[in-house]
Amino acid sequence: MTKPIKIVTDSSVQLTPEEIKENNITIIPLSVEVNGKNYIDGEDISREELVEQLRKGNIPKTSQPAMGRFIDTFNELGKDGSQVLAILISDVLSGTFETALSAADMSDADVTVINSKSTDRGLAFQVLAAAKDAREGKTIAEIKKHCADIYSRTTVDVLVDNLDCLVAGGRVSRFAGALTKLINLKIIVRLNEHSLDVFTKGRSRKTFIKHCKELAEQHKDNPIQALSLSNVGTDPEFLEKIKETILPENSDASYLARLTSPIIMTHTGLNAVGVITLAEKPEETDA
Repeated sequence: MTKPIKIVTDSSVQLTPEEIKENNITIIPLSVEVNGKNYIDGEDISREELVEQLRKGNIPKTSQPAMGRFIDTFNELGKDGSQVLAILISDVLSGTFETALSAADMSDADVTVINSKSTDRGLAFQVLAAAKDAREGKTIAEIKKHCADIYSRTTVDVLVDNLDCLVAGGRVSRFAGALTKLINLKIIVRLNEHSLDVFTKGRSRKTFIKHCKELAEQHKDNPIQALSLSNVGTDPEFLEKIKETILPENSDASYLARLTSPIIMTHTGLNAVGVITLAEKPEETDA
């Protein structure tokens, strides 16, 4: 008889409270620092509170969870003999995956750690599939294969409305940041397997809508099964416009539009929108 599998992820994930409860998912919180004070995501700072901090002009910093938190969680979940499967934020965005690997080596439990190569709802797609597979008695090897398949069908694009947080985080030089403020530059970044790349840029939100039209066109022969518009306090009308641009009228795709996690907000800044899709077939990638 195979041992039960318990699923762990980190707080960059975009899951509803119902999904977390129904699938018995354990979430290890990441941390953010605002004005020199450290906050634990979801424990002493909420998504709404971080949006307010950004509106006040306070730019946060991120830090990954302490290794001890991973070790304690793994040991607790595995003490009844269960296998533990941790599916985590892309190593492009965070050192969390590496920390978890080290913690798995130190844990008494039987732990497998997967780099989702994704985050937010893209990470959630893999976590929810893994939880379903675990309930159905699938093996760790089968679940890993399923997660890889889901990754191949997922795109994560972020529409960045202002570059303040990217500049503060060292991902864009201050000189470039100052220039882009003058011309009100908007950029779209795509999370790829090994990098976070600027996909396109323009002077206004029309750039975002144009990109969404292109996404819709690309998926004419590869229907979108799920769309998430994870955002940083973006106005609902604009989110609705994005949704209507991407999804055809007759689409039966699942749709979610929620505030993203403080960890992602820290990188993207106010009014950013994560456009995350899960398609029927693998996405074409540039060689």
